[in-house]
Amino acid sequence: MPDSRILIADDDADIVYAISKLLQSEGFATVGAGNGAEALRVLETQKIDLLIIDIMMPVMDGFTAIVKIRETRGIPIIVLSAKSEDSDKILGLGIGADDYITKPYNPLELVARVKSLLRRSKVLSSHSADGEDIITIGGLRLDRKAKSLTVDGEPVKLTATEYGILELLMSNKGRVFSAEAIYSSVWNEECFAVENTVMVHIRHIREKIEINPREPKYLKVAWGIGYKIEG
Repeated sequence: MPDSRILIADDDADIVYAISKLLQSEGFATVGAGNGAEALRVLETQKIDLLIIDIMMPVMDGFTAIVKIRETRGIPIIVLSAKSEDSDKILGLGIGADDYITKPYNPLELVARVKSLLRRSKVLSSHSADGEDIITIGGLRLDRKAKSLTVDGEPVKLTATEYGILELLMSNKGRVFSAEAIYSSVWNEECFAVENTVMVHIRHIREKIEINPREPKYLKVAWGIGYKIEG
């Protein structure tokens, strides 16, 4: 992890500098960008392991950049924004961000979130020695070795967080997991008031794997308890 390269996209140069120094003190390499368009150019030319991105930026805002990134990449993304409304957080997670931190941020929390997300991404990119390499439920086929998913034979792109949730549920077909249990397992950290965060990722997974997300065939809710995979 210490050799990981992190891209920081924010139109405030002081914030980019401060976060860069903070992460460099933890052994990370950093690259800066002043807006979403610059961030996309960096991603095209350099190997980046994680992106920290602001929302309100000139030329191209963070939401637009995330949507474009998610068209081709599953890189871990943390939104760092002064927009603290729940609707902004839900939107950010809904379009593919893995985490959302509001400004002013706690430096220790930011470092902890970066390390947690990188650990999760590393685990998902390594071979799973336990259990079956291929999990098939109905038209869902999860390849744990390749870390890939197909739905009715068609490849589906997942973020690291989406993959983690789906692997957990598919590996335990029929078992109900609470939002807290999902968060603790996938995020690998203590949870507090995480229902909305998990719910947004669940909704995004449904949009990718279900013919009709409003009447899901696979990813179902056990009302008042949690979520499960059936099929």
